[in-house]
Amino acid sequence: MTGSSSKPSATGPRSIALVGPYGSGKSTLFDALMAAGGAPVKRTSDARSRTMSTELRLGHCAYLGDRWSILDCPGSVEFGFETASALTAVDLAVIVCEPAAERASSLPLLMRALEESGLPHFIFVNKIDMLATPVHDMVAALQAHSKRPLLLRQIPIREDDAVIGFVDVVAERAYRYRPKQSSELIELPSDMREPEKEALAGLTEALADHDDALMEKLLEDMTPTSAEIYQQLHKDQANDSIVEVLFGAAAQAHGIARLWKALRHDAPDSRVTAERCGVPAGNQPLVQIFKTVQAGKLAYGRVWRGVLRDGATFDGIRVGGVSRFVGGESVRTPEADAGELVALGRLEGVATGAILGAVGAAGMLPFPAPPPPLYVLAVAAKDRKDDAKLSAALHKLVDEDPSLSLEHNIETGDMLLKGQGEIHLNVALERLASIYNLQVAVSSPKIAYKETIKRSVSQHSRLKRQTGGHGQFADVKLEIEPRPRGAGFLFTDRIVGGAVPKQYIPAVRDAAEEAMQKGPFGYPVVDVGVTLVDGTFHAVDSSDMAFKSATRMAIIEGLAKAEPVLLEPIDHVTVTVPNNFTAATQRLLSGRRGQILGYMEKSGWPGWDDVEAMAPAAELQDFIIELRSDTMGLGCYRRHFDHLAEARGQLPERGAH
Repeated sequence: MTGSSSKPSATGPRSIALVGPYGSGKSTLFDALMAAGGAPVKRTSDARSRTMSTELRLGHCAYLGDRWSILDCPGSVEFGFETASALTAVDLAVIVCEPAAERASSLPLLMRALEESGLPHFIFVNKIDMLATPVHDMVAALQAHSKRPLLLRQIPIREDDAVIGFVDVVAERAYRYRPKQSSELIELPSDMREPEKEALAGLTEALADHDDALMEKLLEDMTPTSAEIYQQLHKDQANDSIVEVLFGAAAQAHGIARLWKALRHDAPDSRVTAERCGVPAGNQPLVQIFKTVQAGKLAYGRVWRGVLRDGATFDGIRVGGVSRFVGGESVRTPEADAGELVALGRLEGVATGAILGAVGAAGMLPFPAPPPPLYVLAVAAKDRKDDAKLSAALHKLVDEDPSLSLEHNIETGDMLLKGQGEIHLNVALERLASIYNLQVAVSSPKIAYKETIKRSVSQHSRLKRQTGGHGQFADVKLEIEPRPRGAGFLFTDRIVGGAVPKQYIPAVRDAAEEAMQKGPFGYPVVDVGVTLVDGTFHAVDSSDMAFKSATRMAIIEGLAKAEPVLLEPIDHVTVTVPNNFTAATQRLLSGRRGQILGYMEKSGWPGWDDVEAMAPAAELQDFIIELRSDTMGLGCYRRHFDHLAEARGQLPERGAH
């Protein structure tokens, strides 16, 4: 790896993550940073043709002698867990966004997550050549999503409504963009002198809020030196007290050198990050795994302390290779230093989030919990002989990506693959095909409908068969009645005088319960009471089998007469949205047969509401798709089964889940 200077590194390796909405240009910025760091990425035609990145990319380079690990995180909200995991491993995040407020849909959630974690972060406004509004209006729109003050480090220079360069606010220098080259230093345009002074004054005042000496200078009308401003910027940025805002156009390499300079100066040292995260001091290597791939054969880890050497053993697990990614290609290295992000080979059985090098260290380094599933598909092998192979492959996918989950629904027989959305599960299915060579049939999950009855009936049934030897005889009279919802099945015996001998009564009870497995509509029957009130028997021809057969006939005939109804599962749903989408969310739920219970401000989330409702499970299969569409990708929800209720509206076909 070569940089643009032979100057020796003044600090150890550092790491950053590029995060932001889909379409903001993170991958283009990743490539531009790597190229400026002397390690241009070789992009394949397949990579260029992708419209959206769905996987984390790791790259390594050096800039002016400093070594860097850079993560390019997926932009889709459906891969938010992968981004959250990556953010636990870096020293600073760079939020990449476009210069249009309406395109910054996922920024509120992202900024909130960064603020809660205390991770220092920049904002890089990409595609600045498309800026159509005053830059201060754009920053004001971004500020609405941040609790930290946003400090504009540059102001654009316009010419005929086009952004042709920028003014460095602190250095008080002007630069003109040049295609695919470093910006050219130019004389500060006269019409930019006043805007530059205003921007510098605003930046200095914001910094003075965190430094008494700087505040004293301003109160005495003294001008702080550039060195004092840079020093305070570095301190406040490392403390996550401010957010620096820079801009450029990564596709033209505009603003890349300026971003690199800010990163070199203000990104915290890896030792500072380790201290912030509570990593105990020491020389023994400590590594946390933040991503696993290739069926667990490859793992990405952050070296928190010590020197990680190829072949090292952690708690009986041997590292089978340490690699960096230079120019998009994996390069083996004998060791990695604290602060680096590297790929580790042959770590089967090591889960995402695991800590290597500290026995009993679970929970020592915070790691995000997987989010609850929002989208579900039923999956099955197209070839039945692949059933066992499919199950093993699915479990490996879940081990690699904890935001996926797997469940075998006993009631419906479905194997359910759960995830964060349609794209998330489609990517998982593509991996099943490409890595494990498995062809899978997918469908919407069956709904676990039930049946019950609305009125009581008495049913008599007699079995009398003569087959030449011992015959079969049983006679039962049953009362079948509805029970309260959730009360379950109850069998009662009211036989007197031995009309049905005691030895046959358990057979009647078992047969009645078994007959509830499939009612008139083809679904299990619940909340029904069966009482054996009378019957007769034959001393020779009666048997357990005969009484079971008679009971089953009575139940089948009796249920059909007792006003059977279909029950559907109703889930308690809590939808979290910005409050300007609350009304639309209530309409969306009502349109899906939801009963709105109310809404209230989400605790600790000013400007956000929790909308609660009861909604049929059958209406929630693609709910997240429409919810995200209606809330600019910000809405999410959680659900749990609450009760069964009589099905309304369009009913399923008889016997179909």
